[in-house]
Amino acid sequence: MTSKKCKRCGTCCKNGGPALHIEDLPLLTNGQLSIENLITIRQGEPAYSPLSDQIEPSTTELVKLNGTGNSWVCCFYQDGDSSCGIYLHRPLECRILKCWDTSELTNLIFKNTINRLDIIKKDDPLLEMIARHEHECPYENLRLASAQRCDHDRMRMKNKQTSVIMDACREIIENDLSIRQAAVQQYNLSLSQELFYFGRPMFQNLSYFG
Repeated sequence: MTSKKCKRCGTCCKNGGPALHIEDLPLLTNGQLSIENLITIRQGEPAYSPLSDQIEPSTTELVKLNGTGNSWVCCFYQDGDSSCGIYLHRPLECRILKCWDTSELTNLIFKNTINRLDIIKKDDPLLEMIARHEHECPYENLRLASAQRCDHDRMRMKNKQTSVIMDACREIIENDLSIRQAAVQQYNLSLSQELFYFGRPMFQNLSYFG
């Protein structure tokens, strides 16, 4: 018989922090969470999907609890006793998760999620840089460049055409880094703040696009 009780194994926390939903906004306005605890998954960015159990481009922008170090282990997970550092104020997905029956969580995934604009104040000067970043560095452009490169490789097109595609990819990556660097210097952003405002550096996902 399946036990209907949390075993405190920590598996759910080690698989990554939850995405935030509209119901979680009070955690931010009341100060239980801050942007330093969050990371943005941009639309089109490769990320783990609980629905497919695979890494695939995100269909929408998500804001999630950040990981620990270079891992996706939730930043509030306390390894010593497999506990949660914000248990009384944990996000919606954590509250409804039952490892013995994940149907309620599955039905919630990607529904009523929030994005950066739900959190950032209207007068935040970084909004302009975020808009520029979204315009100049969309993941869709990396996907299209990757698809073109694959087509050229299959058709054994000339090196010059492949070079043009690679230059386009390089330009996107360089623009991504340039905008980040300008924002960090101008507004003295920490790494955690950068990951919230701009998501992960795009070069970290190049292997997914081949």
